[in-house]
Amino acid sequence: MKRLLVIATGLLVAACSSMPSWVPGSGWTTLIDGDKGMENFDKVGDGNWRAEGGAIVADKASGNTYLLTKKSYKDFQIRAEFWADHTTNSGVFIRIQDPKKIGAENAYEVNIFDQRVGPEYGTAAIVNFAKVPVPPKYLAGGKWNTFEITAKGSNIVVLFNGEKTVDMQGAKFLEGPFALQFGNRPPKNLPGGAIKWRKVQVREL
Repeated sequence: MKRLLVIATGLLVAACSSMPSWVPGSGWTTLIDGDKGMENFDKVGDGNWRAEGGAIVADKASGNTYLLTKKSYKDFQIRAEFWADHTTNSGVFIRIQDPKKIGAENAYEVNIFDQRVGPEYGTAAIVNFAKVPVPPKYLAGGKWNTFEITAKGSNIVVLFNGEKTVDMQGAKFLEGPFALQFGNRPPKNLPGGAIKWRKVQVREL
């Protein structure tokens, strides 16, 4: 009987250690799950954010528009699944300092923009802080992708489709909400291609 109890306990521990992130109690909070979750964000700007085709989608705005978390985060991990068009201008802005004026000047912008004029800060870079290779190695257009973003103290790590693209030290911004972007494309301010968010989860550290 004692041996059976030990074996059962071992199996339970092994099962818990391999629990997927969506299992209750794993520490993750799911903000977007398919086409559900718009209520977990405040909309900034006039983007046509909507539930469509199993995702949260935007493809029109007069300028930059965002889905902004209602909560502020200090040390955390974000896991996001997204689909981007080849012309999409989007990104995940973390530790935002001014929720009314979101931008790369007052937040860390983990970029999604394959056709950025300055490609060193294109897809999978942190604009103004951490570059990626040129010519672009990391491209998001036309497929589903994943971001895993970890911010702990001054250290920020970004994985794009499982590959580390950023591992930086930056103590400028240490806490704030995060936001999902849909933006227009410079220099003519034309709308970028659609951005679709299928799964967005956050875990505080």
